[in-house]
Amino acid sequence: MMVLVTGGSGSGKSAFAEDRVLSFGDAKRVYIATMQPFDEEGKKRVARHRKMRAGKGFETVERYTDLKNLSIPKDSVVLLECMSNLAANEMFAPEGAHENTAEEILEGVKNLREKVRHLVIVTNEIFSASASYEGEMKAYLDALGRINQKLAQDADEAVEVVYGIPVYMKGDFSNANDLQKGVTAL
Repeated sequence: MMVLVTGGSGSGKSAFAEDRVLSFGDAKRVYIATMQPFDEEGKKRVARHRKMRAGKGFETVERYTDLKNLSIPKDSVVLLECMSNLAANEMFAPEGAHENTAEEILEGVKNLREKVRHLVIVTNEIFSASASYEGEMKAYLDALGRINQKLAQDADEAVEVVYGIPVYMKGDFSNANDLQKGVTAL
């Protein structure tokens, strides 16, 4: 099963995604961290997310690019956070896929889905702004938009978290009330 979780900054999407992983029961849990902490703010964000995961049985794997060649234990439950960072890394890092970002990432997700029992992917909802972009930023947004659309299309469940409240867009929501109770705002 693949679950796509989206939402704005500070929406509670990370907490929801972790709760969704825990809802799958006992399993080897792998957290794929895609954010490179370049500055103090980034280091604080990473520390906050590590604290949120503490005691939940996650093994953390840092992977900034090249998702398709990542080796993950078969039948594990994986939380990939976050697609927006992975797309930026692939587009702008020297070792990244650059103009092939969307294709490389989607191939990597396909590779993960073939290996794992459940895959939960977190991405940012950054497309509501009415601003107009050009150049590299437009290319990044276009790639992330293509990735998010394909992930939503392929996902078994798609959820947007708004102010800590999950809004279900696709999938089986028989356990929705239980998951909603577990989400706590940061």
